[in-house]
Amino acid sequence: MKALMVDVDGVVIRPRPGGWAADLEADLGLSPAVLHDQFFGPHWADIVLGRAGLHERLGPVLAEHAPHLTSHDLAAYWFEKDAELDETLLADLAALRARGVQLHLATIQEHERAAYLWDTLGLRDRFDAMHYAADMGCRKSEAAFYKMVEARTGFRAEDLALLDDTPANVDAARAAGWGSVLWTGAAPLADVLATHGFA
Repeated sequence: MKALMVDVDGVVIRPRPGGWAADLEADLGLSPAVLHDQFFGPHWADIVLGRAGLHERLGPVLAEHAPHLTSHDLAAYWFEKDAELDETLLADLAALRARGVQLHLATIQEHERAAYLWDTLGLRDRFDAMHYAADMGCRKSEAAFYKMVEARTGFRAEDLALLDDTPANVDAARAAGWGSVLWTGAAPLADVLATHGFA
């Protein structure tokens, strides 16, 4: 393994009990159900695959359903509530990187949160590159994602592995000829990698 591709949500970032929007109505006066029905349901696929901008689609929804909020207000709240780093895993990943394995993020993000993760949270200092859905126009469940990462990095499939908490993504990576590891957080990284033959 020359490079490990690491998922963000559920792996590098710990899931928040109830999700990032658990206190949204109390904090900002916006119902999570309304946000889902009016924004995430109809617009998210276009945004996360880079076909539309976050603020371009979120702004009009908020103007109608929560005119006291701007899209920038909500995005700042969302990103900050969904940003608890797993420092234990990151330390273990840093040890792997110190042994010469490249670390890349492989994640389903739109452009704004990708920039927040990379720059504001400082993941640029802990990883060598980031490959994300809006930039690539495809999801990790699609074969195209893996071919594109190979083309971008110059690594062959057999040099790459994916660490992810979603079985469909792990299966897709395996089908692309990559190594793949389902992350549950139940065991230390070194043990998980050793179990899959990456020690």
